[in-house]
Amino acid sequence: MRAMYALWLRELKRYWRSKQRIALSLVQPVLYLLVFGFGLAPVYRKAGGGDFLQFLAPGVIAMTVLFSSIGSGVALLFDRQFGFLKETLVAPVPRIQIMLGRTCGAATVAVLQGLLVTAVCLAAGFRPMGAAMSAAALAFVILIAIAFAGLGATLGASMKDMPGYQGVMSLLVLPITLLSGMLFPLENLPVVLATFTNIDPLSYGVDGLRATLTGKTHFGLLLDGAVLLGTAVIFIGLGAWRFAKIEP
Repeated sequence: MRAMYALWLRELKRYWRSKQRIALSLVQPVLYLLVFGFGLAPVYRKAGGGDFLQFLAPGVIAMTVLFSSIGSGVALLFDRQFGFLKETLVAPVPRIQIMLGRTCGAATVAVLQGLLVTAVCLAAGFRPMGAAMSAAALAFVILIAIAFAGLGATLGASMKDMPGYQGVMSLLVLPITLLSGMLFPLENLPVVLATFTNIDPLSYGVDGLRATLTGKTHFGLLLDGAVLLGTAVIFIGLGAWRFAKIEP
């Protein structure tokens, strides 16, 4: 357990020491809020959807958590390249503790970035329903972070070079984000598109955040939470399996 705590703390220190990383993590969400939030607002309002910022903000928060958590595999590749990973793996510590420590650290960083973006959304005019449901929304943010940090660990343990990881990450992140319903309602979609949105785990994260922050849901809170929890278990299990096969 001491090794898990040390690796978790290391990820947090690495994050807070990088002021540039903190600033850059806000650039893309702010662009989405400005370009889509205000650019598409008149169209959304004329279509009878109401305030588009209220609809978009939960998706932007979920997207930020996704990017941060799944991108944590980059740190694993850096550690492999510079020898820190080898030093960690030869230590007399179960590898599952090493993997869980790194994953929890990455998930914590993703949650912090999600909270920063939430503050930006509030400054832009987003208004959640209330404190009680905001606490439930935090639980969904944590589930999204843990699930995709597990996926990031799986990818980082499976890849050996940075360009390959970045290519796979781009291939996964873009469809996961676009198919999550972040930019459009999930009701009355064509059958093919609806099928893909239904199998996208981030769809349930975005829907869970919308339900807890704005009161609107497509799948229902119970299904949202169950799918995210199951996804987290699967991805962490895959990450632990791949981590156990890394050669020191």
